[in-house]
Amino acid sequence: MVVGSCVSLQFGSAFATMIFPALGTWGTTALRLSIAALVLLAVCRPNLRAWTRSQWAAVLCFGAALAGMNGFFYAAIARIPIGIAVCIEFLGPLALAAVLSRRWKDTVWTGLALAGIGLFFVDDLVGDQPLDRLGVLCVLVAAGFWALYILTSERVGRLVPGTGGLAGALAVGAVLMLPFGAQTVPPIIAQPGLLVPALATAALASLIPYSLEFAALRRLPKPVFGVLLSLEPVVASFAGLLLLGQGITALGVCAIALVVLASARSTLSARRRR
Repeated sequence: MVVGSCVSLQFGSAFATMIFPALGTWGTTALRLSIAALVLLAVCRPNLRAWTRSQWAAVLCFGAALAGMNGFFYAAIARIPIGIAVCIEFLGPLALAAVLSRRWKDTVWTGLALAGIGLFFVDDLVGDQPLDRLGVLCVLVAAGFWALYILTSERVGRLVPGTGGLAGALAVGAVLMLPFGAQTVPPIIAQPGLLVPALATAALASLIPYSLEFAALRRLPKPVFGVLLSLEPVVASFAGLLLLGQGITALGVCAIALVVLASARSTLSARRRR
């Protein structure tokens, strides 16, 4: 289930890049979150009126984190290869783990991931395809929102029963994206066929991976889940290669290996502390 979630999410992101020219990165994000929110709200039917002020505050923060993480990540993969973007984005949870633990080992794993990401910039200097600086900045912002996503999702999980909190957060994210979603209306009216890849993106990048992750967490210990989730940069690189023709150099392979190792070791280190 975890591997299926990784494959669905990363292939969904790669698939989304194909509709960026028509809908834009932020418009695609808005449409994806809106479709996912409508489906989950229809399925879960959370009792929104019964939520307390603290529950609503947690869901609002979770929704803002979802919107920022997805929006800036899509803006990044429009400019840099998806495998590199996912690797850099892993700095968010790794840095969060290092800050919360205050143990030197977690700082080492974050440093190892930084070293791996540094190899991308070495490749940038010696290669013939320089990295887009704005794309790198966008994915760094997405990494910060990913760290916020982890904190807010844990809080929502504690305060809101079931998957209603996720459905509500997706709805909040969709509302925050409405100004960007308006730009998708004229292209969709002109080309109704765009709804097909938009629906596919919402299913692959939101509904399927979230459902699989929720089911997997009920069957797997969290450390095992975290280690398997560390495979995302590898899956993203394959998705970029197969769907987008984004090749990867030897230095890039080494960089991805270092980030995956750092993420897996950080997860195992947290397990030993518990």
